Amino acid sequence: MRTNTQRVGIGALVLVLAGLAYFQLRQEAPPPPVEKAEPDLFAFVRSMEGTRPDGNLTVAAGEQLVVDAELGHLFDYYLAGLGEKPLAAIRAQIELELDKRLAPAPAREAKRLLGAYLAYKQALVGAEQTLPKLNDMAQAASARLLAMRQLRATYFTPQESAGLFGASDAYDDDAVARMAILSDKSLSEAQQSERLAALDARMPPGLKAERDAPLKVVKLEDAVQALRTQGAGENEVYRLRAATFTPEAAARLAELDREESQWQQRIVLYQAEKARLGQDGEALQRLRETSFTPDEQRRLGAYE
Repeated sequence: MRTNTQRVGIGALVLVLAGLAYFQLRQEAPPPPVEKAEPDLFAFVRSMEGTRPDGNLTVAAGEQLVVDAELGHLFDYYLAGLGEKPLAAIRAQIELELDKRLAPAPAREAKRLLGAYLAYKQALVGAEQTLPKLNDMAQAASARLLAMRQLRATYFTPQESAGLFGASDAYDDDAVARMAILSDKSLSEAQQSERLAALDARMPPGLKAERDAPLKVVKLEDAVQALRTQGAGENEVYRLRAATFTPEAAARLAELDREESQWQQRIVLYQAEKARLGQDGEALQRLRETSFTPDEQRRLGAYE
């Protein structure tokens, strides 16, 4: 049986493989202008409604743009909309956001880096195709990381690369090291645990907190379920969540609980009415259209 430390290492393996997946950025014509903006908090793409753009941009003395991971977070936030919007529209929206947040000089520098960032992402697609096919996953992941870092020199200075990618590089290096340990058949389970523990000891506190964040959420929700099984009410659940995270996060989780409860109640009513209607296809479709929005109807497949 694997230890908890090994299971976390496997989770890191999944994350690094996901993080190393390259995507194709497609150049398309911008969409026609919208006559009237919607009043959503963020309505650039429908899947991101109610969210705020990532990236806490900062400027040093003399209007010097600080090139750090936050700038990359802003780029990636909008690039996540590929598929809902063409690349040209996404790039225009990022530049608009940069103009809103920054003075003209740092905004120009940020736009230059955006162009380099997009070109780099496109070049990654070609780089992936030239990599040797390796059966060892740790070696394959290490080769991908090396190719990525060598390619950056074409688009960024060493300082820019360190600012934009330094934090994610540290995470990826740690994950690949864990992958190599877990795939080493010459090591016993005890030896693997010892080496993984040594990696834990060397990990910077910030990186360790980021790596452990998903596990912390899972443990919290397990504790919440245990509380409810014991008959605890929502006040007790709120206090546990607030103590683990923040009162604001606890309030948001409580709201999500209410939304999910209401959704499940609607599903129960829908299934009862559906059973009454039998095989009347037209009546079933009318029921769906009158009971759910188009977006909600896409979720019904799991309950049909």
